[in-house]
Amino acid sequence: MDFVKLLNNEIVGGNIKSINDILKLRDNLARKLKPKELPSLITIFAKADKEQKEYLRKILKTKPNRTLSGVAPVAVMTMPSNCPPQAKCTFCPGGLKSQFGDTPKSYTGNEPASMRARRNLYDPYLQVFNRLEHYILLNQDISKCEVIVMGGTFTSFAKTYQEYFVKYIFKAMNDFSKLFFNGNEFDYEKFSEFFELDKNFKDSERIKRIIEKVSKLKKECDLRKEQRKNEKSNCRIIGLTLETRPDCVNKEIGNFMLNLGATRIELGIQSLDDDVLKFVKRGHGVKESAEAIKLLKDFGFKLNLHYMIFYYGKKELDDMKKLFSDERFKPDMLKIYPCMIFSGTELYNEFKSGKYKEVTTEQAADLISDFKKYVERYCRIMRVQRDIPPKLAKGGVNRSNLRQYVDDMLKKKKITCHCIRCMEIGRNNNVIDDNVYIDEYDASDGKEFFISVGKNPLIGFARLRFPSQSLRKEITKNSGIIRELHVYSSALKIGTSGKGFQHKGYGRRLMEKAEEICRKNGKNKLLVISGVGVKEYYRKLGYADDGVYVSKKIKKELIELGVRSTH
Repeated sequence: MDFVKLLNNEIVGGNIKSINDILKLRDNLARKLKPKELPSLITIFAKADKEQKEYLRKILKTKPNRTLSGVAPVAVMTMPSNCPPQAKCTFCPGGLKSQFGDTPKSYTGNEPASMRARRNLYDPYLQVFNRLEHYILLNQDISKCEVIVMGGTFTSFAKTYQEYFVKYIFKAMNDFSKLFFNGNEFDYEKFSEFFELDKNFKDSERIKRIIEKVSKLKKECDLRKEQRKNEKSNCRIIGLTLETRPDCVNKEIGNFMLNLGATRIELGIQSLDDDVLKFVKRGHGVKESAEAIKLLKDFGFKLNLHYMIFYYGKKELDDMKKLFSDERFKPDMLKIYPCMIFSGTELYNEFKSGKYKEVTTEQAADLISDFKKYVERYCRIMRVQRDIPPKLAKGGVNRSNLRQYVDDMLKKKKITCHCIRCMEIGRNNNVIDDNVYIDEYDASDGKEFFISVGKNPLIGFARLRFPSQSLRKEITKNSGIIRELHVYSSALKIGTSGKGFQHKGYGRRLMEKAEEICRKNGKNKLLVISGVGVKEYYRKLGYADDGVYVSKKIKKELIELGVRSTH
């Protein structure tokens, strides 16, 4: 009998209650039967019969961190290209005719998202289908998806390509929903037949057939129509993230990104030291970074800043501390990248000649752990290293689990990180506190309010901004804007409730508190930069379409809702 079929029979017939139980049974059985290769959890699920699938579905949450924060991230990558001409970064691998071949700039082609993109011909439609396929096989909910467009400076591509890329992301979500959902119920049999789940997953002929089938579904489409369809799709895009550089942002570009449906911008500032930026030939300075941050926040985008650690020592730590002490920066999210050195780059030559000294794994962990002491609770540290296999680097961090090194050092130094990621409810078993708190702070010439339900653990939050300028007709001097609303815990289908905290009314409480703050400050309108797939939610709260945003008029009468201030 086929090893996987035998394994599935043993799983259903045994006292299996967890993923670890499945893996333990698989390994024990493999020692006896010696199959050619150990089947993955995806393969085990795919080859199960209908009854076995129902059993497995209850326990096969194989990658809980992917949806722990309440949404399913879907990363798609643009075609291989080089950066804009002013960007001559000495540290950057990849690009056209690089030592790794033709890859998206700053990627080696060996990252998980890069390999998936290459396998799917860098086609946005194919990539989304492939990622959603994987999520279904992993028994993950796909009703709320955060799409992250990767591959370098998105805004440096021609606008025609940018629109093409985004519209087929939306279409793929809509078509996947239409193809495999009957109402709100997912058709596993149709899905299994379409993706040939009874075949070998790694079979190149199977992959080729799937790509051909999906490609036939990719008809001509219109961005606006696909966005409207997505508002009621079973696979809704609740957030769209685009990557760019400070010197590739202006008012026109900001408006274009809003029209595409973008809600979050990943901005590569890399350093707060002009001498460092000049040394690595970044092509912009700190001034451009500060201007871009202000512009994007005033449009209502949430911002994820990319910061690279080039040196080890007090000077670097002092620069990192400015991210929160200097009101020109104050990121909503932060990706920290200790510099990795790759052959074929100018920095590699400087490293070999002794002009540049690497930052080691231990030094990076020491610096990041010290820095975490200064991270404000309104910020989420998304990453502490690149998703590039360390074995490809010639210098720098040589471990893929740098975050574990950082966590170990935090314990030794008795430092507690208060960033959103460390405090969110899904990672924290502290006593639940569902009071509403407000952190008010100045940022980029505007006023920010971080409104949260709970602190440690953090159940959810909203980011309210009083912009420093009116960049669009929807934004007036008497407007506030919600840049982000998020309730944590595992993703639940839209309109349902479960053990998590989503759909429990916390979002409504946060919005009511934001409206109260606007009212107290003489604002008569509250805007929301809403993901396309979340507009229905805001309409239920009394918000209406207002250009690229949704908005609500704020009545003058004051309703006391009760609040505990952190000041």
